[in-house]
Amino acid sequence: MAEAGSRPPRLLHVHGSFSLGGKEARAVRLMNLWGDRAHHNIVSAAPDAMDAREAIDPAIRVDFPAPPPLTGRPNPRRFRQIAQFLKNFDLILSYNWGAMDAVMAHRLFSRAMGLPPLIHHEDGFNADEAHGLKFQRNLYRRLALRHAGALVVPSIRLESIARQVWRQPENKVHLIRNGIGVARYAAPPSPDAIPALSRSPGKLLVGTLAGLRPVKNIPRLVRAVAAHRDRLQLLVVGEGPERDAILAEAAAHGLDDICLAGFMRDPWRFVGLFDIFALSSDSEQFPISLVEAMAAGVPVAAMNVGDVANMVAPENRSFIVLDEEQLAAALGALAGDAELRARLGMANRERAARDFEEARMVDAYATLYGKALAQPDILR
Repeated sequence: MAEAGSRPPRLLHVHGSFSLGGKEARAVRLMNLWGDRAHHNIVSAAPDAMDAREAIDPAIRVDFPAPPPLTGRPNPRRFRQIAQFLKNFDLILSYNWGAMDAVMAHRLFSRAMGLPPLIHHEDGFNADEAHGLKFQRNLYRRLALRHAGALVVPSIRLESIARQVWRQPENKVHLIRNGIGVARYAAPPSPDAIPALSRSPGKLLVGTLAGLRPVKNIPRLVRAVAAHRDRLQLLVVGEGPERDAILAEAAAHGLDDICLAGFMRDPWRFVGLFDIFALSSDSEQFPISLVEAMAAGVPVAAMNVGDVANMVAPENRSFIVLDEEQLAAALGALAGDAELRARLGMANRERAARDFEEARMVDAYATLYGKALAQPDILR
């Protein structure tokens, strides 16, 4: 393990990909808040998927070292190479399935090489596990996580999976709900906060924040909005490999005013422009984008995935639905009732302020990481 001394601890963040999504947004937010109290190092199993680095404050000390291959056929030689790389840091923070080979390398060589502690984070599943976990991956997770110091999850469903399916001890699993700076979302956004957006006269704006990946199923949202194309316009903030497929789906359903705005920083500057927030994913756990929309006072129509139904205000739960037809109906009902939208938006804002303020989340992570570093106050 690297000798910490009086210098800031060297934290290694191991991602399957570092394209901006919920887990990346949270990790970057923590980096930005902690300032010079830590020296961050970020690696990705997909070296070209590093878009989230744009959201890191330029003042933050962060490096992007080149690791050994983090994916490939499991073999002792590759795991040993990964373990040698891990020795250079004071704390390893791994994220989701894409980082699991690094977790396995730590499991195999932590004692022999004296590796630093590792904390794993699970935020959800990609499209290949959206409809059911894979047996072999579950076994691999059980083995790899055996020597992890902690496993962090943001949702009740994932907490249950961690304990019952991955068989993690209760004292190792930490439920830390995602939080945001709710107060930043109170101010009305500037009408031109989204440069790419050209508003269609007389239409309400349905907005979503999502990486353009299959698991987010934006084509489903395209079709649901297209059912009301005379009064709804769709805005998607995010970037990813599904961009062309989404545009093709929009063209096929006559949604000619769709706006794919690309990646945008600081969602509190624009989320309040949405008249309705929509979530069409096949799989989520505790989406930060939903909390952001709630904090901005926006009503929600969403698929019933993960903890979504329990996150929104009780008044909004009837618009958390099971299929595409119901999603289209929910959008139509919200579009047709301005008073309802206002009431649900206010209830969501109050819920976000009460339950999802980021100070609680930041304190929980600072406590957990500080304990692992044997320096309880290092990130405070």
